[in-house]
Amino acid sequence: SALTTIYFLLVAGQHSRWHRVRSDEVWHFYEGDPLELHVAPPSVESCAKITLARFSVDTVPVYTVPAGWWQGARTSKEFTLAGCSVGPGFDFADFSYLADQPHEARRLRALDPIAAQLI
Repeated sequence: SALTTIYFLLVAGQHSRWHRVRSDEVWHFYEGDPLELHVAPPSVESCAKITLARFSVDTVPVYTVPAGWWQGARTSKEFTLAGCSVGPGFDFADFSYLADQPHEARRLRALDPIAAQLI
């Protein structure tokens, strides 16, 4: 498929584990508390936090994670309704968890212990 999309609810204590896909993944904020989206390049040489919420000086409602980049997310407070679109369309064959990559997981733990909680 050319494009797939999902939406989901993250509540306090839940998170989207660090993962990557071989396609660009676009995150969308819909409702609730701001979403903390953590991203890192394939080499895990850096890590950034993007806050998705209603548009303001410090937040954006949509963010594109480049193909092959690591990503993980959680709500900043009680709940966030969010969605993801993947193009070309999502395929589990193109998906992997950071937890299954010990070298990269170690780099993230050393680089950003707080973000590493999402592994």
